[in-house]
Amino acid sequence: MGEELKTNPDWYLILNSVNELMKKFDEKYWLNKDIAREFPYEFLDDFMKLGLGSIIIPKNYGGVDNGSKLACNILYLINVKGGNSYVVHGHYYNTLLLSRHAGEKIREKYFKEIGNGSKVLSLALTEPESGSDSTRIKTFAEKRGDKYVIKGHKIFISRIKYSDMMVLVARTKPYEKVEKKTDGITLFLVDLRETKDRIDMREIKTMSNTSAYELLIDGLEVPEENVIGEVDKGFYYLLDLLNAERFMIASEMVGNAEWFINKATSYAKERVVFGKPIGSYQGVQFPLAKVYAELEAVKSYLNEGLKYLESGKDTKMIGNYANISKYLATEVAWNAGNVAMDVYGGYGYAVDTSVERKLRETRLYKVAPVSQNLVLAYIAHHILNLPRSY
Repeated sequence: MGEELKTNPDWYLILNSVNELMKKFDEKYWLNKDIAREFPYEFLDDFMKLGLGSIIIPKNYGGVDNGSKLACNILYLINVKGGNSYVVHGHYYNTLLLSRHAGEKIREKYFKEIGNGSKVLSLALTEPESGSDSTRIKTFAEKRGDKYVIKGHKIFISRIKYSDMMVLVARTKPYEKVEKKTDGITLFLVDLRETKDRIDMREIKTMSNTSAYELLIDGLEVPEENVIGEVDKGFYYLLDLLNAERFMIASEMVGNAEWFINKATSYAKERVVFGKPIGSYQGVQFPLAKVYAELEAVKSYLNEGLKYLESGKDTKMIGNYANISKYLATEVAWNAGNVAMDVYGGYGYAVDTSVERKLRETRLYKVAPVSQNLVLAYIAHHILNLPRSY
């Protein structure tokens, strides 16, 4: 990843603008935001003003229409430069969903605003009782005339306090009344400017600066025209979003892994112990070399998978690459973070190096938005054809 700066002229200006943006919002900026537990307003504002939120929106609606691979490269660059792209990745996979499945009324009403950067998107899927079993969600949307009235409970919803729009996942048929458990789920685009008073938001404190919230929804009204795609068929659209999300997280984790390796390698060249740089000792060299080799393999696999994502064809292969890329990139990033912590020794435990911050940010993706064990279950069930465990 990142090689497109040299090989793809169409992307050069966009990716170069991200590089320039990260010079302004450097490691110190992200460290200070983490310490203060503050949302990075300034970064998000500049990011959207540059038009970077419109990458996936079609050109005739004010977007760039350059696809998900470019979005993945942008997320990679933010992380490899020491930032935390968590603040914008949801915007990308939600715009991919809308660009593929939203009807003309949604496109006409909202796409230009999304494309010019005046709106940011969040996803409301996870619930306290259903967890990773998304078919068991209980948030329910009841049709009343030309609108839906929604009641439910969501948890770990990212950036919602700072978002203008939300993709809300709800049941329109109870789980007990559908033939297939994936039926009866509908996606809604919620304009939070008009509806925030119907949602009680409670912040969830986490180990990194995630801006995660619990939502209590009661009497939320959404116009019928804000249904994304077809009623009761939302689960199948959701798969597109979730696969894109996993590719994007993999790209972010590749960025984190590379940041850890760069940081640790630089320190190993400068830190002198027993009269020579610690990078001359094989106890330091070998762990760094091992995780670097693993990272290069993950990059190749991820880039191959992104070709399938861009084409939108062969859903099975997209799912396979998305899940395995997310799994491998997260493992490599976590391993690289621990190697960097070892190379830095006590200094790695200190806040000022940003190593411990990045390690905390990386740890999230071992458990969410899909846990590593669930990815292994996916591989076992869908690729190796072993009997299902759930």
